[in-house]
Amino acid sequence: MTDEVLEQKLPKPEALNAMTDQSLHAAFAGESQAAEKYMVFAEQAEEEGFPNIARLFRAISFAETRHARNHLRVMSGINQTADNLLVAYQGETFEIEEMYPAYQAIAKFQQNHQAYRSTTFALKAEQDHQRMYAGAREAALQGDDIADQPVSVCLACGHTVVGDVPDKCPVCAADKKYYRTFA
Repeated sequence: MTDEVLEQKLPKPEALNAMTDQSLHAAFAGESQAAEKYMVFAEQAEEEGFPNIARLFRAISFAETRHARNHLRVMSGINQTADNLLVAYQGETFEIEEMYPAYQAIAKFQQNHQAYRSTTFALKAEQDHQRMYAGAREAALQGDDIADQPVSVCLACGHTVVGDVPDKCPVCAADKKYYRTFA
């Protein structure tokens, strides 16, 4: 949410010419990746005893996220919740049906076992996400929210569960203490 003054300063959606659209899609991807990478770098800096460098990484990650959000706004990529859920569902479907199977095949062929493992973890999590988005979209289309339950994510593999955390992750067998819960 933004106040009126900030809202006036933010870029607005507009019809884009093809080259500008491609450029903004690439910029959105780059800014999103940079934001996540810098958060990982912040964690590493913290672990190495550099809290101020970690803070710098987190702040710049936040700035990169602002850039990505602005690009998404201009590309008319932020819509009503039910529409956003459909876009999310479609993204998960692409990852399940096309992207990760192709990445797995390449990793397997090239005998990159850890890459295969990483893509397997992601593929299984995307299946969780697809199912969750489908249910959430049904609720939103009815004008309802989903149930007020915690959502938990396995820190090792990304397995996502709504409600109670299993004693062991069904994907990687990590103990329940290795789930992060969003309550």
